[in-house]
Amino acid sequence: MEYKDYYKTLGVKKTASKDEIKKAYRRLARKYHPDVSKASDAEARFKDVSEAYDVLKDKKKRAQYDQMGRGGWEQRQQRQSSYAGSHGFGSAGFSQQPNAGFSDFFESFFGNGQQSQSTNSYGARGGASSAPNAQTATINLTLEDVFEGAKKTIRLPNGKSLDVKIPQGIEEGKKIRLRGKAANGGDLLLTVKLKDHPDYKVENKDIYLNLLLSPWEAALGKTIAVKTLSGSIKLKIPAGAYTGQKMRLRGKGLPGKVAGDQYVVINILTPPIKNDADQKMYEKMEKHFQWNPRKS
Repeated sequence: MEYKDYYKTLGVKKTASKDEIKKAYRRLARKYHPDVSKASDAEARFKDVSEAYDVLKDKKKRAQYDQMGRGGWEQRQQRQSSYAGSHGFGSAGFSQQPNAGFSDFFESFFGNGQQSQSTNSYGARGGASSAPNAQTATINLTLEDVFEGAKKTIRLPNGKSLDVKIPQGIEEGKKIRLRGKAANGGDLLLTVKLKDHPDYKVENKDIYLNLLLSPWEAALGKTIAVKTLSGSIKLKIPAGAYTGQKMRLRGKGLPGKVAGDQYVVINILTPPIKNDADQKMYEKMEKHFQWNPRKS
């Protein structure tokens, strides 16, 4: 696992003040925000910047990070590698909110990576203690559970029930760590799986909703009531809307440090012909418009 130089990521000196770190973060966050930047690696750079700021803005985390340094980190990795090999398990970190989305380096440094051996004074090691292997399971959630945050009761293989707090905005595929709750006394890792939703499709923190329009609503423009996870809103459809057009509702996706968006995807339907009057109306439209969409 590669050491991350958070000062280099933000482009500041190790002696930088809190205000200097904050200023550097804001500048880089604006530069690499996926909604703004056209760079192919914008999302990855934005995550790196956010992770660096999370550490350096926090007095305790920064002190811990500085005290260990690159040399101490590399020595610790060597000891962990040797320990893992001799005991038959690895030390890969799993994220739990609010740090979901940060790197394995972050999780190993500030999360479970420091729990596999006894520590003192930010990394001075005592004797290694054997720990039970983590066990895994899947937790099935609704989109509303994830949007609002919830408490769910699950039943363990040993028959016991366990209350689980669902972090607000957690994405599918992320893991919730329940320390010491596995049947063997180790950690239980719950992988989040979202149930299919009747209205929405989900991509990471963004959600997509199909909106059906009549030809005249699309052509003339109209204000339509549209569902969001936080309630119905009024959406102004521009005149000349077309099938496949996406309208973005900022911040209406899943919550988080950077909230997701909701995309309203327009689909135009034509009314069915039920009688002679309907037939004549379509024929009248055909003569009036004299329009071939394949040549427009």
